[in-house]
Amino acid sequence: MHSNALLLERLFSSLNGKDDKSMASCYHSAATFRDIAFNLNGKQEIHDMWRMICSGDIRATFEVLHADDETGRVRVVDEYTFSDTGRKVTNVVDSRFTFKDHLVLEHRDTCDPQAWAEMAMGGVSGFLAGRVGPLRRFKASRKLKKFVEEHPTT
Repeated sequence: MHSNALLLERLFSSLNGKDDKSMASCYHSAATFRDIAFNLNGKQEIHDMWRMICSGDIRATFEVLHADDETGRVRVVDEYTFSDTGRKVTNVVDSRFTFKDHLVLEHRDTCDPQAWAEMAMGGVSGFLAGRVGPLRRFKASRKLKKFVEEHPTT
């Protein structure tokens, strides 16, 4: 198995173990992370996001589909309770990666934002969150900022 495949295995196994420090160690200092909610720059911002996510009841099943010296791809199914509403979410994610120095440099997650928002929120809020990306990203950014303020790293 390619060393970057092992890196991706460690990343998602650490998510299941709620080990945000191990997850953060998989990222390059100049890493970026993008998904339907977050647009993060640098290892610290990414670590903060994983700290917040690991504080919940998330469980991921995953399959490393590809990994070589430059790129990687993982199919992930995340199952968790969306903390804002208490609703159960099963989110199918296509995760794509680029690597530098045997670490994740770019991490891009894609999923169906409308399906996610319907599961996570439902109703009018879910309708809007599924269709208005800036609103979704604003709320996620605000939630992460509040988490970091309430749970500073030591």
